[in-house]
Parts: sequence; C-alpha cells; structure tokens
Amino acid sequence: MSVTLKGLAWDHRRCWGPLDASIPDWQAAHPDHQIHWDRRSLYEFGEGRLDEAVRTHDLVVFDHPFVGEIARDGLLVPLDDYLDRETKRAFEADSVGKSWQSYQSGGHQWALPIDAAAQVAAYRPDLFEAFADAPPRTHEEVVTLGRKVVASGKHLGLPLVPTDAMCLIITGAESSGHVIGASPEVFLGHDAVAEIVDRLRELAALSHPSSWSWNPIRCFDHMIAHDDVVYVPFAFGYVNYASRAEAPHLRFADIPATPPKGSLLGGAGIGVSAFSQNRDAAVAYALHLCGADYQRGDYVTAGGQPGSLAAWTDAAVNEATRNFFADTLATLQGSYLRGTHPGFITFFRACAQQAQAAIKGELSASDLADWLNARHAETAGALAESPA
Repeated sequence: MSVTLKGLAWDHRRCWGPLDASIPDWQAAHPDHQIHWDRRSLYEFGEGRLDEAVRTHDLVVFDHPFVGEIARDGLLVPLDDYLDRETKRAFEADSVGKSWQSYQSGGHQWALPIDAAAQVAAYRPDLFEAFADAPPRTHEEVVTLGRKVVASGKHLGLPLVPTDAMCLIITGAESSGHVIGASPEVFLGHDAVAEIVDRLRELAALSHPSSWSWNPIRCFDHMIAHDDVVYVPFAFGYVNYASRAEAPHLRFADIPATPPKGSLLGGAGIGVSAFSQNRDAAVAYALHLCGADYQRGDYVTAGGQPGSLAAWTDAAVNEATRNFFADTLATLQGSYLRGTHPGFITFFRACAQQAQAAIKGELSASDLADWLNARHAETAGALAESPA
C-alpha cells in the first residue's frame, strides 16, 4: 500500500535543506513511501496559525510556544505512545538546552526537537579584527566596541522588526536576572523594563539605520553583501552564514553576558498531525530526521542546524561550520524557555509592535511596562497549562 507523507517546513535552507535531502534515502529504504515538503514564511512559522496547517499536512515543523494551543486543541498526535522510556531518556539527554522540554504540555510530548537556536552574537571576522581581539562579554564592552565602529564609519547590527524587538526585551530581562511573569498581574516590573529599554536604545543608536526592518536573515544577508556592519550582539543564529564556502562569512559567539545565560530559546520541533491518515509512517520518518546519526551527518551537510546535542559537540560538524556550534553552545545551554501555555502567542503578538516602539523612543518604557503587564494578565489564566 502506497503512503504519501506531506510536510510543512519554513522557507529557509536551514529548515528545508535537510528535509529535502532526506527524501531519496528514505524512499529508497521505504519504496512504498512518497514524501513532499511545502514551505511557509518565517513570520508564519513564528506567528501564523497551525489549526489550518495540520488539516492539510501529515508533518509540521513549528515554533515551541504553540505547544500549549496544540495540547488544548488536540492538533498533533501525542508522541508518548510511540516513544518507549529508553527513547525518551535518549532524547532528553541529547537535548540542546531545554529543547526537549519545550515541546511538552499537559503531561505529553507533542514534538521532537529537530532544530535548536537562540539569540547569539555574530560578526564579520575580517572586519572585526580591526576593533577587538575577542567578542564582547558585557553590555559595556558592546557599547565601547560600537563607539569605535561608528567612529570608523561602520555600524553594529541588531534585528529590530517587532518580533525580534519583543524577543530582545525577553532576552534582556532574563540575561540581567529579572524575573519574568512573577505573578499573573506582572510580566516585568517597571524598573526592569526601563533598564532593558535604555540598554536597547543605546545599542540601536549604534546600529545600522536599516536595523528597524531587519529580522536575523535580512541582517545576516546585509552583512554578507556589504562591509558596513561589524558585529551583532543579539540575533537568532544561522549556521548557513558560518559554513558558506565563499567569502565573506560570519562567525558566531555567545551573547555579551557573563555567564552567557538568558537568551531566548528558539529552534523548531516536528510534530505529526492529529488529522494524518498515516501516523505510524509519519512518526517513523520524524524519528529518523531527529535521530543523532542523521542530525550530525546529512542534516548538517544539507544546511541544517540540528536539535541534537551530539551534533553540536561533534568535532567534524564544528570543523565544517567554523565552530558555529561550539562557539555558541554555552548560550544555548543557558537559554530561557518562554511561555508555552495557551495564550502566549496571543500575548506575544499583542506586544511586539509596542516593544519596537519603545526601543525607537516612540513609547515610554513605563507605558511599555503597563502594556506588557495588562496583556500578560489577560492571558495568565492559562498559565496552569505550562509544562512543569
């Protein structure tokens, strides 16, 4: 009996590259299987709707904050019945930071970590060497570097579209030791928001004018195409810009915090649609994609950024990617797991524009704090759904 599996990826080589590359060998080993991957935008991946996607696809690659809504609405297949205790322990031990935990809700595992990421630092090594010997380790060192860079006619970079601006608020809070969501009424205190916004305004003033329209991909594309951005203190890492064969390339480093903790955890999970007619085949294929052997082999070769710790610590993988994984692993291991309760995506969407406006100086830090806390209170009733 022929089995057709249809998957949904997001539209960057980091995601679709290793998925497409897996098809020939999988179909050769499973002659009755046909696999096809569709793609959606990065914005749809992070803030789009899943309820429609799961009705037309067997497999979906998604961002972990959706897991609360997935559990509430039964959009994906709980993987617990497909994973024995030994397999679960192996995935947990092989997790980069809290990637494995991030796909848990309501006592179930809703996805496998296929990709791991967090906000890290990036730089052009050929430009950077004129200004410093090593990447900054504190905010003050970033500002000192930035002033030297600007004095030379160049810039720092900082992805500041609304989505990334909100991510920066969260990373700024957690990396500075502020408690996020201490109560149902308070997401962040006014003093904490004021401190974070002041720091981000300082970085924005030293950053390229186009930063307000940049997500990480646009930022890194600019750095490759032009010679005017030297260093980026916070952006979700993309191994593709480190591993590219042609010059110039980027190097990546831990965030400027000592220790490098609190960066917002990103990455992606792969789940099986509750509407799939081929659940067993879809789960088997997902397990192959997320297994340590494929993750540190063809997954990386095809441009992927694995979710497997074995791949991140593999010497050959790091040699092939200019140490992308080794140089940022401390940040990933100390990264912050944002809310996964139902309503977090709604909260995040409602706050992103205001976060950018506050960093721009169009909204006061006090007004941003009021907005964050009010929106947090509206969705905090679902906090009990968060994974333990």
